[in-house]
Amino acid sequence: MWRKSTLYPIGIVEKTNEQESVIRIFPEYCAGLRGLEGFSHMIVVYWMHSRDSKKDRQTLLVFPRKHAIDVETGVFACRSPSRPNPIGLCTVKLVKKEGCILTVHGLDALEASQIIDIKPYIPHADSVPKAHTRKWANQEPTT
Repeated sequence: MWRKSTLYPIGIVEKTNEQESVIRIFPEYCAGLRGLEGFSHMIVVYWMHSRDSKKDRQTLLVFPRKHAIDVETGVFACRSPSRPNPIGLCTVKLVKKEGCILTVHGLDALEASQIIDIKPYIPHADSVPKAHTRKWANQEPTT
């Protein structure tokens, strides 16, 4: 049986630039960061607030812009920010942890994005060496 889900943000992206981003974890969730500094990388799950509109949530077919291809693709077969639930996922390098503040490298979230969850990156669990993808997905995105 389907039931409504509730998400509780655990933090927020305070600032970001091309090099580093700062994530502030709310005090009530700060204890959950214990031990994270033992990992070089982590997976950040966040809410793409700039795409939380009725139009974007109804979008199911897109042209992957960053890859400059002319093939209409389903949102579940690409990383489009327009999707029924605007949830973002990004693997980042943990630069430093100071209390409830995380400085990371490689985050693609915008400032004010709500952090939903953080998981440590574990190579044997998070990497699939012989996985295959669509040809366009193996090319570096255009900027």
